[in-house]
Amino acid sequence: MIRTLLLVLALLGPLEQLDLAAQRAVQDARRPELERSARFLSDIGKPGVVGGLLLVICLLEGASGVATARLAVLTLVPVNLVVEGLKRLTDRARPDGEHKRSNASFPSSHAANAFAIAAVLARHWRRAASALWALAVLIAGSRVYLNRHFTSDIAVGAAIGIMSAWAVHAQWERRRARSEARSSLPPG
Repeated sequence: MIRTLLLVLALLGPLEQLDLAAQRAVQDARRPELERSARFLSDIGKPGVVGGLLLVICLLEGASGVATARLAVLTLVPVNLVVEGLKRLTDRARPDGEHKRSNASFPSSHAANAFAIAAVLARHWRRAASALWALAVLIAGSRVYLNRHFTSDIAVGAAIGIMSAWAVHAQWERRRARSEARSSLPPG
């Protein structure tokens, strides 16, 4: 246990240096003409926007849209439980200097949610998968650009989102298969 902790601590130093180097490079490259686009992308990740998107999917897609939205909500629950737990555990200050345990920098909830939603929607709309993944990358990248997250925050957030989407989808499919197997049995 102590060896593992020491290994993790040894790896954090170089990671912190990479985060700071990336932060400096991105902040040096900021341009006034990109601010509005970055803020727009960041706002797409807000809960109200995501909820509205899922409602539109329900309305436009009928039963399959409702199933997709339900799967998305079921995916977002563990994503946000893990993210919020890690935020409170790590209590990492944001790159812009803000330091609140309840809104810590690590990991990025915007990235986790964007990648989780992209994973769910990419299964539903396979032809749009590339655009959905690109949008998730842009949303996550906007958080680094706006100096609200370090690169490692969004990388871990993205991994949490993707892994949660995979796990929830796998559980969803197992339950659906069991339900179909039960319904195909003769009565009695």
